[in-house]
Amino acid sequence: MESAQKQLWHELTAMFGEEHVRFDEEEIELHSYDVWPAAAKWKMQGKRPYQPDVVVRPLSTEQVSKLLVWATRNHVPVTPWGMGSSVTGAPLPMKGGITLDLSLMKRVLALDPDNLVVQVQAGKPGLELELELNERGFTLNHSPQSLDRSTVGGWVSTRATGQFSSRWGGIEELALALTAVLPSGEVIRTPLAPRAAVGPDLRHLFMGAEGTMGVVTEVVMKIFPLPEKRIFETLKFPSVDAGLKAMRRMMQAGLRPFLVRFYDVDEARHVMRDPSFPRPVMLLGFEGLAAVAEAEYAAGLNICAQEDGTAIGPDAALAWMERRFDFSTVENLLALPGGYAETIEVAHFWDGIAETYQALKTALAPLAAEVLGHFSHVYEQGTSLYIILLGQAENDAEAEARIMHIWDVAMRISLEKGAVISHHHGVGIARLPYYRDQLGSSMAALERIKAAVDPAGVMNPGKLGL
Repeated sequence: MESAQKQLWHELTAMFGEEHVRFDEEEIELHSYDVWPAAAKWKMQGKRPYQPDVVVRPLSTEQVSKLLVWATRNHVPVTPWGMGSSVTGAPLPMKGGITLDLSLMKRVLALDPDNLVVQVQAGKPGLELELELNERGFTLNHSPQSLDRSTVGGWVSTRATGQFSSRWGGIEELALALTAVLPSGEVIRTPLAPRAAVGPDLRHLFMGAEGTMGVVTEVVMKIFPLPEKRIFETLKFPSVDAGLKAMRRMMQAGLRPFLVRFYDVDEARHVMRDPSFPRPVMLLGFEGLAAVAEAEYAAGLNICAQEDGTAIGPDAALAWMERRFDFSTVENLLALPGGYAETIEVAHFWDGIAETYQALKTALAPLAAEVLGHFSHVYEQGTSLYIILLGQAENDAEAEARIMHIWDVAMRISLEKGAVISHHHGVGIARLPYYRDQLGSSMAALERIKAAVDPAGVMNPGKLGL
C-alpha cells in the first residue's frame, strides 16, 4: 500500500515538477494547522489530527484542471488552501491526500476602471491587492481582520465578510463572477454582468462551499473609488439594549455607516484601553461624498441621542482603525502553555439577538476568565454577534478540551435560540457536528448536488458533513 502511494506522488512530481510538489516534513507541518485556536493547542502538544500527504502548488487554472482529473481518476482527496488563516479548520484535510496550495496563483489579470471591476487569481493576498488598488485610487471595500493573511479565493470559499460590510456587503455582493474547476477537470466561468436573471446564480455553488464542490481559481471583484471623506465618532450607551435599538433604527432608516461596532461593558474596557470604563460603547464611521457623509453622520448621531447615546469624540474609533488587523491578544494568549482563547460569531434577527447574547454570556461565563461581546455587520433585519473568550488552563490538553467544550455550549445555545451558527467564519471542523441541525431538510439538496458534481468524493471530503 505504501509503495502504491509513493508511486502516486512520483506521478504528481513528473506532472508538475519537484518545485511544485512537496512531501517533506516542513511542508506537511505547515499545512497541518490553520489559525483555529484548537489547532494552536494541537501544535503545542505535537499533535497532527489532520495532515496532508503531499502539497501541490499550481500556477494556473489549467494546472488545477489537470490535477483534479488525476485526483478523481485515482480517488485521491484534494483540499484547497489559500493562506491557512481560517479560524475553524476549514482548510485542514480530514482524509489526507493533497493540499492544493494556491499561493503561487496571485496575478492581477485585468483592471477595468470604467466598469469598476478587477479580475484576479484566487491566491492573491487581500492586503496586497488592496494596496495595489489604493495606488490607482480604488479600494475593495472588503476588509476582514485577516486582510493581511487571507486570499480572494479564501473569501469566496468561506463566504467571508469584512469590517465594513454594513455599508458595502459581504463577498456575495462584492464578487461578481468566478472561474472554478470541477472535480472532473471541467473549467466553468460564471457570467459577468451587473446583474442577471438567466437561471440560478451559480456563483453560489462555490461561495461558502469550502472547497467541497471544486476549486475557485479566478474571481472578478467590484472595486470602488477611494472615499472623499470619512467621519468617525465614539458613543457610550446606558445599556446593551439601548445600543442595539440605535443600531436597528439607523439601519432601518436607510443609513449606511461603513463602520458600526457596538461593545458590551466587558469588551468596551478593552476597546477604550480603560479597565474602569463604565458603559457599553459604539464606534461609528460614515464615508463617501463629503455632503452625504456629513448628512448621514448628523442623522446617525440624532438617532443615537434619542436612545441616550452620548458622543465622546472620534479618538477611540480612530485608534481602532489603526489596530483593526491586530490579532495579538488572542495569539499571545494561545502561545502560553495552557492559554486559550476563542472567537465565535453568530447572527440573529433583531427580536432574538439580545436574548441570544444574554444566554451565551451566562452559559459561557464559567468557562473562561473573560467573556466579551460585541455586535457588528448590521442589517435591516438583524446583526451578527461576536463572543470572545480568554482563559488559562493548567496545560495545553486541558486548554484544547476547554475550547471544544466552549464550541459545544455556544453552538447548542445558538441553535436553541434560533440563531444562525456562523455569520462569516464558516463551518470547517469547529461547527461540523452542528451543521446538519442548522441546514435541516435543505441538507438533502446539498448531498444530491455533491453527488452529482463530485461522484468520486475527492473534494475536501468530510467537510460540510459530505
